[in-house]
Amino acid sequence: MPAKNDQWATKLGFILSSAGAAIGLGAIWKFPYMTGMNGGGAFFLLFILFTVIIGLPILLAEFIIGRGSQKEAVSAYKTLAPKSGWSSIIGRWGVVGAFLLMSFYSVVGGWVLIYSAMSIPGMVIQDNTDYEALFATITGNPLIVIFGLALFIIINIIVVSFGIKNGIEKASKVLMPLLFVFFIILVIRALTFEGAMGGLSFFLQPDFSQITGEGVLYALGQSFFSLAVGFSVMVTYSSYLNKDISLPMSAGSVSIMNIFVSLLAGLAIFPVVFAFGLEPTEGPGLLFMVLPEAFAQMPFGEVFLSLFLLLFLFAILTSSFSMLEIITSAFTEKKQRSRRKVAAVAGMIVFIAGIPAALSSNVLADFTIFGLTVFDATDYLVSNILLPGGCLLIALFIGFRMDKTLIKEEFSYSNKLSPGLYQVWFQIMRWVVPATIIIVFLGSM
Repeated sequence: MPAKNDQWATKLGFILSSAGAAIGLGAIWKFPYMTGMNGGGAFFLLFILFTVIIGLPILLAEFIIGRGSQKEAVSAYKTLAPKSGWSSIIGRWGVVGAFLLMSFYSVVGGWVLIYSAMSIPGMVIQDNTDYEALFATITGNPLIVIFGLALFIIINIIVVSFGIKNGIEKASKVLMPLLFVFFIILVIRALTFEGAMGGLSFFLQPDFSQITGEGVLYALGQSFFSLAVGFSVMVTYSSYLNKDISLPMSAGSVSIMNIFVSLLAGLAIFPVVFAFGLEPTEGPGLLFMVLPEAFAQMPFGEVFLSLFLLLFLFAILTSSFSMLEIITSAFTEKKQRSRRKVAAVAGMIVFIAGIPAALSSNVLADFTIFGLTVFDATDYLVSNILLPGGCLLIALFIGFRMDKTLIKEEFSYSNKLSPGLYQVWFQIMRWVVPATIIIVFLGSM
């Protein structure tokens, strides 16, 4: 099958961009507060197990589907199984899921944009600041959150308009390594606070009495959310990939980086939470309350906070790029529409869809769906229903519908791993992944 004109320039660029798609709000924002609300160390352990046993195999499956078809998410399944009606559902499922995910994801991206702008002139770190109240004030202002949402989406439109090599890859190569460096600096400082060991114990010492059936579902959903699997984002990314890159090694690299960043997030957040008497169950605002508190105790704290927030913003953007990319590529593949026009229209629709979630902490705070705000309801739908559902469909497609010869070829290109590893992975995809998703989902009901 002929290669696409727009491809990843280097192996490192693909891995860092894929890691960037995964390492964003999932690992840095959502992981700490989900861990805090679901028992600490036990949740973290379940998250690692699900990431290695379920998430990693699905990530590799998406890579294989994308490169094997050389098509974006919707067309990929039709190309690989043209006579199978249900296979076309998987790609559409991914586009709809990515759209919903980006609608509330961009709201948080807007929060980070606002904090980044405020931190530069030193408006965040001040003497005797109540950071919990500051977060409530910012998110409680509808004009501020709508402006942040709009600006975040505009940035996405601009970068995605430039395509893979000149847009997403160039940004990821520079920004992802810098994020790792600053995270390590933050962890070192967090562990030196008095009382930090309580947070360390909470995060690393499993207490399974704190885990419920719903908590297990959350851990499974978190593993999918943080790896960006289930919506065929990685199908689209790997469709731009040539054959000289080992897909198993790439999937392993992305998964390891994702777990490592989640570990760094926990080590940076929970020691500060316990040292300053905050509650680990604070929810979505946890990160925005903890980071300023930590940096306020450092020399040149305002400078470090500004730099870290900017890097965090870029990590979020690399994830959101992938979401807008899957939507954009779905509508430019066949009809050769202008990428820039499609990205702009898609971004505008996402902005409109994101407004109710943005207003969930102010104007629409009293409007609930099954007891959840629009923001929380969208998050729950995406993370705990649509993502596991998408992963289940992908597992069934790989296990029972896609051509086995093509699967093995894509698995084996530029690969020095043991041939027996293919069979292990394939049987996990065919039986273990679907069974686990179904059991966990039913057990949480």
